This record gives sequence, C-alpha cells and structure tokens, in this order.
Amino acid sequence: MHRHAPYEPPEFLAERSIQDAARDVQSVLERDAERAAIIDGLELNTLLDLYRGLVRNRLTDIALKRMVRQGVISKAWLGTGEEATTIGPVHALRRGAGHDLVAPMIRNGGACHEMGMPVADILRAYMGTGDSPSRGRDGHYGDFAIGVLPPISHVGDIVPVVTGLALALKLRGSDGVVMTWVGDGSTKAGVTHEGFNFAAVQRVPAIFIIQNNQVALGTRLDQHHLAAGHGNFRDWPRAYGMWGGVFDGNNVLDAYALATLAVRRCRHGEGPALLVAETFRMGGHATHDEAEARRTFPAALFEEWGRREPIALFEAYLTTRDVPRDTLAAIEREVEQEVEHAEQEALESREHHMPDGAQALRDVYAGATAPGENGA
Repeated sequence: MHRHAPYEPPEFLAERSIQDAARDVQSVLERDAERAAIIDGLELNTLLDLYRGLVRNRLTDIALKRMVRQGVISKAWLGTGEEATTIGPVHALRRGAGHDLVAPMIRNGGACHEMGMPVADILRAYMGTGDSPSRGRDGHYGDFAIGVLPPISHVGDIVPVVTGLALALKLRGSDGVVMTWVGDGSTKAGVTHEGFNFAAVQRVPAIFIIQNNQVALGTRLDQHHLAAGHGNFRDWPRAYGMWGGVFDGNNVLDAYALATLAVRRCRHGEGPALLVAETFRMGGHATHDEAEARRTFPAALFEEWGRREPIALFEAYLTTRDVPRDTLAAIEREVEQEVEHAEQEALESREHHMPDGAQALRDVYAGATAPGENGA
C-alpha cells in the first residue's frame, strides 16, 4: 500500500523484507491447525475482500486526520495499526441488513463500513450534519438497519446491551450472532463483568473481543491490570466459563480464523465466546493527544509494533499466495476513489445539510413529535 507520510505513524514507513513479514504471518498460523485449515481454504475473492477492508479502514482514518488538521472537525478517534482486530472478525459474520449484528467501539469504525455503512456517513457523523446517521445529534455512529449498533461513551456498558440483543436472537430461534469489542480499560468496569457472566449463564450467541491495545486512554496496561506480563487476558474465557482464545490483533488472517470458529459455535447454540486480540495503539486516545501517547511508551515499543503493521503483513502473505502487486494496487486505487468521493459528499453535507433546531426534537422518544406536527 502506498504510504501517506504526513498521516501515518513514522514506524509504518520503514521497509521490511517480504520474506521476514511472510515468516511472521506463517509462524502464527502454524500454532493452531483449526485456524490454519480455515485460512488455507480461503478463496481469492475473500482474501481480496479482507485486503479491501483493511485499506478502506486506513484511508478513512487518514481522511479523518486530514479533516482535523484542516479544521473541519476538532478531533477523531482512530484505529490506525489496529485494523486487523476489526476487519478480520467482522468479515467472519453474515454482513448486511437482516443478518448478524455488531456493536463497535469508536476505534472499530471499520466494522461500520464493512457492514455496509457508506464511508460518507462516517464522515458526516463527525461533522454532525443533518443527513448523518444520527441526524446531527451524536458523533457516535451506527445504523441498526444494517446491523450496526452505535457505540456508548461508557464503553463497558455495551457488554450487557450486546448480551440482551443476543438473548433476544436466541429466544426468537434465530441463528444470528452479535459481536462487540471491549478495550483493556473497559474490562475494569463492573458492568462488563456482569454482562460477561450473564452471557455465559444464558449461553447467548455473542462474541466479545477484548481489544488489548496496551493502554486505556493514557493509562498503560501494567498500571491497571495485574496479569500484565503473565498472560494478560488469556485466562479470562475460562474464568467466565466461555469458549475463547487469543489472536494476533495485527494479523487479519488469525483474527478472521478465530472469529470464524467462534461464529460457528454460536450458530450451533454452543454459547458465547470471549476472544482476546493482542495489538497496540499507535497513536493517542484521539488526534488531540498524540504527544501524550509518545510520552506514555518508549520509542522501541512503537518500532516493534510498527514492524508488524497489519496491511504490510497481509500484503506479504498475499505475495506468498501469488497475488500480483498490480491487483493490490488496483484495489487501493478503487478504495482511494471511494473515500475521496465520500469526503466530497460529506463536505457538501456540511455546506448544505446542517440540522435545524426543530430536528433536535424528532425521534428522541418513541411517538414524540416536533412542535407543529400532527396539530401540536
């Protein structure tokens, strides 16, 4: 993938041999025969769709960062360097209206566009336009019509909500699955533990992914998690009585494979799954505190994770599958055009479709009407 030096972490720009990167990917796959079998059986179209999702996620983040620097929006929450943790699992679902459900955190914006939300709607949400998904009310974006539940600012609270949605699917006799991501910091919320426990007891078809990116806001993992350095969250699935496992959060194939196994179990009524993604946040909590992020961790840690950048790793693997570079370049151009068009659409909405005051009273409560409607 073409590098965008002003908008990507500098560690991503360093060249790395294809052989080393491919070996890194392969070493992960060789640890688990079930996952390796899933990956070996992937068709070319699926592999390229995963690549397209990773690139779309990265370029959308770049568009948001550019808008921040241009003063169009004040800040953005990015998933740069963590894309595989989102893209791999969501591609293991049945995507689109009437199928599975996802409840992404703000750093999992890739789940939204991979479920079918236009990138323009993501950008509109940040701008608060009247034609954004929330019609200007909230920058937390989603669209329940395509199976995307908007995030909750108190991110641990999403766990019992997802558990409730999954219980509803179970009671209806559906084989649908609900997936969410929980940051390492959010695992310390009491409501998270209550939700995990209830999900396990009720054996609901939910997949919880602990996105361990080593930091909660500006608090390092070792400052809030005593197991840091001794397995991290590896024992949590067993502690809650759930099936689960750990995957490399920078390897989209490992993420896809473990999520696929979890989805299969959920569809067969075998209860929830608790997966752990080991990754690293390559920037600040949001675009306003990039400097703080660099003070929080040593430079060597950024360099270590930068060498394991998800898109570069996947490109290396695709090379071993004899996927031509021209094919990947064509996908990148296609997604670049998609995101550029989305930016233009969103900026036009900012000029012509900002919400009016009356719109704030619509759709707040069921059955509520704005002044002047229905004779009010």
